[in-house]
Amino acid sequence: MRGHFMRSRCGGLDFVLVCAYRFLPCFLDYIGDDGVLAGVRSRKRVFASAASEPVTAAAAPKRQKRSEEPSLDALPDECLFEVLRRVRGARARCASACVSRRWLALLAGIRSASEAVLAPPAAPAVPDLNQEYIGGEDEEEAEADLMDHDGDARERTLEGRDATDARLTAAAIAGGLAAVSVRGSHPARGVTDAGVSALARGCPALRSLYLWDVPRVTDAGLAEIAAECHALERLDITGCPLITDKGLIAVAQGCPELKSLTIEGCSGVANEGLKAIGRSCAKLAAVNIKNCAHVDDQGVSGLVSFATASLAKVRLQGLSITDASLAVIGYYGKAITDLTLARLPAVGERGFWVMANAQGLQKLRCMTVASCPGLTDLALASVAKFSPSLKLVNLKKCSKVSDGCLKEFAESARFLENLQLEECNKVTLMGILAFLLNCSPKFKALSLAKCIGIKDICSAPAQLPVCKSLRSLTIKDCPGFTDASMAVVGMICPQLENVNLSGLAAVTDNGFLPLIKSSESGLVNVDLNGCENLTDAAVSALVKAHGSSLAHLSLEGCSKITDASLFAISESCSQLAELDLSNCMVSDYGVAVLAAAKQLKLRILSLSGCMKVTQKSVPFLGSMSSSLEGLNLQFNFIGNHNIASLEKQLWRCDILA
Repeated sequence: MRGHFMRSRCGGLDFVLVCAYRFLPCFLDYIGDDGVLAGVRSRKRVFASAASEPVTAAAAPKRQKRSEEPSLDALPDECLFEVLRRVRGARARCASACVSRRWLALLAGIRSASEAVLAPPAAPAVPDLNQEYIGGEDEEEAEADLMDHDGDARERTLEGRDATDARLTAAAIAGGLAAVSVRGSHPARGVTDAGVSALARGCPALRSLYLWDVPRVTDAGLAEIAAECHALERLDITGCPLITDKGLIAVAQGCPELKSLTIEGCSGVANEGLKAIGRSCAKLAAVNIKNCAHVDDQGVSGLVSFATASLAKVRLQGLSITDASLAVIGYYGKAITDLTLARLPAVGERGFWVMANAQGLQKLRCMTVASCPGLTDLALASVAKFSPSLKLVNLKKCSKVSDGCLKEFAESARFLENLQLEECNKVTLMGILAFLLNCSPKFKALSLAKCIGIKDICSAPAQLPVCKSLRSLTIKDCPGFTDASMAVVGMICPQLENVNLSGLAAVTDNGFLPLIKSSESGLVNVDLNGCENLTDAAVSALVKAHGSSLAHLSLEGCSKITDASLFAISESCSQLAELDLSNCMVSDYGVAVLAAAKQLKLRILSLSGCMKVTQKSVPFLGSMSSSLEGLNLQFNFIGNHNIASLEKQLWRCDILA
């Protein structure tokens, strides 16, 4: 249809009315019973039918007559805009957008399906949808992609090469979207302000917008969102270097319902935008500012001090803020329940101490501190003392935290339920035992990861703690932790349900068996990934003692585990849902044993890297319970042909091969 007629140069309201009257019957003929423009078809289909029609002398008059019939493309933009504005229904609007770039641009200028607009705005520079698909995809696939707008759909995600202005505009024309995510951009036709503006006009009820790594979107696009989408509640701009304070100020003025804001890797954002957000967005509850080089104390302090009544979750990472920002957080953060401070090299011990002693963090429940050299024993003890609601503390790469504060910390944090330490190398097993001896009766979970100070001790302390409240224990990648320490764990933690001993290559059956025998409560989740010195004897003892409660078991990398363990699992486990046997020495016989176990209702099974599992296992895997949802068969000798056969048998199951 595009380009067949020259647009009339006549103007004026009279001409518009005459054209509307003249071409309205033609327009109605295009609309089918389902409300879709019947004349909108792929150009391939139109050209194919034209090519199949024999060229005869009799056909010439018909073609002549057809060319003289009125066409909607003969209308000027103003009149065609008025016609398209009256198209109802998401499917009909999407079908209209498929006709040509001109129709797409005009539809993109309509702010909503019901709003009366007297004149079309300037057409946005969007690529031709028809050109986007020529020679690349099948006709049905292209049409399905453009028409993929369910009337009930409320969310849309565009990723990578699919993230173009054309597709974003088509999604906007369908309308009704509440959440849109754009992740990356097409290298040549990526999302720009034109696509974001079309989204703003077409979806004024938008509540959530994520723009990740969209480098061509600027303040102008964000200003359009602010001008049209007044109900916006969540905004995430990550990797958008052209967005500056000007765009954030527009959001602050136009989006009073904003509750969550994430700004990451935006080099153009500084302080004024954050101040404006704090002043104008009274419902702001969560803010995440990461790796923004020009954000300093002024921006953070202004945001927190203005949003003191509503701000509950604060995450600051990779910023050049100092002790002043922490002092403001400690005084004005009266509503903060979740605080994350990461990679803040300019913050010192005084900043943490002042933040705690300001006594404003009375509602703080979760605190994460990572790579902050200013967190010392004194600072951590102060936080515990003046944050009475603290339940979870997560410390990563805090090199100055040691055993010295753990006892005092445990005595002060009387409601603490979860302590996580990662790469805190000055903490030793003696400090952990002192902590457990004085911890809250509500303490439930302890995690020690990559702490080289956690290693065997020469002699046990005079009094060993018995922490009956502890339900979850993680000791991961601590190379100095061996059988002697494991035996102590079994003595002091009798009510464990979740155990993660990943990467403890030095632990053998002699250390693990006492833990199994001392566990009074049934183990539910057990992760032994990388415990390469455990044997079938340990696994058999585990499943015999806890088979009635065990739901998740990982034996990945346990190279001494053989079919004997699978025989014990098939006999004793009735609740096991996930089993990871990656890189174990199990064979086809073990798979057959698992498949024959009627009481076993596995949902996830991983046999990745099991070199003794071959094509002989295919019949057994195919006969497994219908409860199987995920099967990992990577890096073995089953073969692609057998995988295809298995996919037909286990059609409900996702097979990774």
